[in-house]
Amino acid sequence: MTELAYYSLVLALGVALYSAVAAVSGSLRGFPELIRSAERGVLAVLGLLGFATTVLMIAFLTDDFSLAYVTSYSSRKLSVAYKVAALYGGQDGSLLFWIFLLAVFVVIVARQNRRRYRELMPYVIAISMTVAVFFLTVLVFFANPFERLSFPPPDGRGLNPLLQNPGMFFHPPTLYIGYVGFTIPFAFALSALITGRLGTEWITSTRRWTIFAWFFLTLGNMFGAWWAYRILGWGGYWAWDPVENASFLPWLTGTAYLHSVMIQEKKGMLKVWNIVLVILTFALSIFGTFLTRSGVLSSVHTFAESSLGPLFLGFLGLILIVSFGFLFLRLPELKSQHELDALLSRESSFLVNNLLFLGIAFTTLWGTIFPLIAEAVRGVKVTVGPPFYNQVIVPIGLTLLLVTGICPLIAWRRASWANFKRNFLPPFLFSLIGLIFLFVLGMQRPLVLFTFFLLLFVASAIGLEFYRGARARRRIIGVNFSRALGGLVWRNKRRYGGYIIHLGVLLLVLAIAGGAFQVEREAHLQVGEAIELGRYRLKYEGPLAFERGDTMVVGARIAVSNAGKPLAVLVPEKRLHEGSDQPHTMAAILSSLKEDLYIILASVDDHGIAVRALINPLMIWMWIGSYVIGLGTLVVMWPEGKRSSAVGREGR
Repeated sequence: MTELAYYSLVLALGVALYSAVAAVSGSLRGFPELIRSAERGVLAVLGLLGFATTVLMIAFLTDDFSLAYVTSYSSRKLSVAYKVAALYGGQDGSLLFWIFLLAVFVVIVARQNRRRYRELMPYVIAISMTVAVFFLTVLVFFANPFERLSFPPPDGRGLNPLLQNPGMFFHPPTLYIGYVGFTIPFAFALSALITGRLGTEWITSTRRWTIFAWFFLTLGNMFGAWWAYRILGWGGYWAWDPVENASFLPWLTGTAYLHSVMIQEKKGMLKVWNIVLVILTFALSIFGTFLTRSGVLSSVHTFAESSLGPLFLGFLGLILIVSFGFLFLRLPELKSQHELDALLSRESSFLVNNLLFLGIAFTTLWGTIFPLIAEAVRGVKVTVGPPFYNQVIVPIGLTLLLVTGICPLIAWRRASWANFKRNFLPPFLFSLIGLIFLFVLGMQRPLVLFTFFLLLFVASAIGLEFYRGARARRRIIGVNFSRALGGLVWRNKRRYGGYIIHLGVLLLVLAIAGGAFQVEREAHLQVGEAIELGRYRLKYEGPLAFERGDTMVVGARIAVSNAGKPLAVLVPEKRLHEGSDQPHTMAAILSSLKEDLYIILASVDDHGIAVRALINPLMIWMWIGSYVIGLGTLVVMWPEGKRSSAVGREGR
């Protein structure tokens, strides 16, 4: 069966190559039958990859250690759930999962557009299948997940202990969906360049695909932050690790594109800029894949012994050369229909927004690749840590936050100063009152005060947009305020769904700002001893030790109280998996809307325990913000209904 699975990959490679060639030939020669054949080829590629993926999954579930990949990432004691997740736990399986997702997406796109965008679709299929050809070539010749061992061992080495966590079911798949999803907008953009259909057609066809990919990339980054916070046991959620940066980069350029594309749709401007952003977003997705598989940078995420780095780097170079080559050829046809009428306009604010996103992206990229450049030029290994990123990105991020608040207050084309001041004044006064209140309460750090001022300003600006829109709708239709608000959002999903997403981002920034008030303490405790941390009293009640499957768990019972009132008994742990000599930490966390009490067990012995305890203020709002972003994305992507019937229902 595994031999058949391998040959299905070989056959999929041939069919993908045929589909790419047939689609272009059918378009150039005017043979629709050939194009339909290419579309059926895409379906065949999905079937072949589905078969291969299913066979590999069965191999994990049946402990088939004749396969080198299964031996490396599974064991008999591994639970069924983690055997399923082990499919993408290593390099070969993750590449198979990547290309399987691409095949699914391309089939969906082909079905969606059977009667639409027929001039673009042959090239969309050809470009997507060319990407598939690259990944299938890597699988067939360099990273075969069905490679067999001459002498199968009785058991496998098992999945990395750090990966045996619920985050394994969410973080990698959502990142992959985000990475792969951006192939579709890229394919449409490059198709538009090839065919010369450079209007808004390619944008309209990919709007929901772009939001879909952006949303899952957002989820992937947030699940990664949650995983780091809960499992790695260092008290934080983002360390500017090179591979963390690699997933952050396409998110930045994708977010910039989602903002600037509205200017092209409304005003016919920024055509070149938008295509550049789509190309960069897809290229950065491939760059992230390169980083994880090259071993050139030290990271907990990378496959350090991989030799695939040069292949991905070459493919990345080919993408950039071909894409920007076609862009250069089409430059005369990409002239903007309008120019900026005034600096004080919503168009200008969107442009500034984009430049700030690109500034953060460049800083992140430079910090990520600088160690490679330094080692190549000077032969010295250097590390770029959080201080560099924080020093450069924090000012840019705060400026971006200010622009986010100003944008809803400015009209399109040309805003009058009188109108701007009238819109600007209420949010400014509200934020100023809030700032004074926070200062009176004892918040005196200038940068932190400014951050909270901006948060209040942006939130009030967005709230004002909702209030004014709902008030006007209530007057026109004659319904109560809550129904007017609901109807407003429902009839303007893209605009107000975007505002909801912005509110979710504000909550993320609120949690990040809370880190300025983090309190930390380290102590060595014997049974019965206690320490004070903020409003908490932590008392060590005794050790715990037990086995859970193939894992030895050592923990400490710590009673938490506040002013003599018991709150909880937390158990931070050290876990040692069979076959591993490196235990990993499970922090114990007590969460509230105000703060997290975060306890790390550093060591435990006969003389007591060493603990590190932190208070992370406002941390829960990061996870709540993720839910709000999800809600806003759902609103934006919800299909448009029949407006006339909706108005009739509201008026009755």
